[in-house]
Amino acid sequence: MQFNPAKDIPDLSGKTIIVTGGSSGLGKESVHQLVKHNPEKIYLSARTSQRGNAAIKDIEKDVPSAQGKIHFLEIDMASFASVKKAADRILAENNHLDILMNNAGATGAAPGLTTEGYEDQFGSNYMGPTLFTKLLLPLLRKTAEQPGSDVRIVNLSSELFKQAPTEGIVFSKLKTPMPETSSIARYGQSKLANYFFSKVTAEKYPTIKSVALHPGEVNTGIWDNLRTRRPYVGWALMTFLGPFLTDVHQGAKMQLWASTAKKESVKHGGFYTKKGTEYTQAILSNDKLANELWDWTEKEFAKHGF
Repeated sequence: MQFNPAKDIPDLSGKTIIVTGGSSGLGKESVHQLVKHNPEKIYLSARTSQRGNAAIKDIEKDVPSAQGKIHFLEIDMASFASVKKAADRILAENNHLDILMNNAGATGAAPGLTTEGYEDQFGSNYMGPTLFTKLLLPLLRKTAEQPGSDVRIVNLSSELFKQAPTEGIVFSKLKTPMPETSSIARYGQSKLANYFFSKVTAEKYPTIKSVALHPGEVNTGIWDNLRTRRPYVGWALMTFLGPFLTDVHQGAKMQLWASTAKKESVKHGGFYTKKGTEYTQAILSNDKLANELWDWTEKEFAKHGF
């Protein structure tokens, strides 16, 4: 992907942007590059104020013009209550929202459940970001109705969707820890779900550009977290992947491109590789599975009052 954030990100004057998972890695780098182009406001989300505000200070040191433009937003994607609180704040403070970058994610977790009882990686990587997007859709749609608008939802998926279980999404086990399934397969399932959400959102809301992408094998904080929680798994993966990992500056280019490149160059409902080509695996065209996931998700949210 030939994309130079310094030169190719256009002027972002008047735009309000949210980047989840912004305290480190790709999210932090995305905020760092976007804020250089004069947006009205960027929300940097993280699970703790300590990490979020530290990231903001780091960015402001390098980009003095960022002072006052970056706002910390607390979100724990493994908790619906936290997600709703964050969404409520966004809706209360803004009359438009132009770019939602769903960057936050978790990997390598030992089998477990989120607050609401979903498999940990599926809950953190899919259910939380999907609920956040759902709650913000009225504002995104309102913004898209304005003349000259260019509203985008960018969902970070992963090439590891290829490692999802054979059936793609194992609905019968999503509310269990799935201890019999490998961590990488559980992660792959959540990342396949991220794409399916992008795909169906693009179909249902044509005025909002919805895309998914794989940023590449990037050396981000997600691997540090894995090495802390599961040292042997983290060590094995880093030994294998380490030589192939790219730095976050290079790795963030795809999501920055998807968020800011000319509308006509970014395919509505597309799923991009790290090189900017599109994935073509057969499972990605499974409309029945994609819509089954959408319907299942809506029913689950309804059970929790959403």
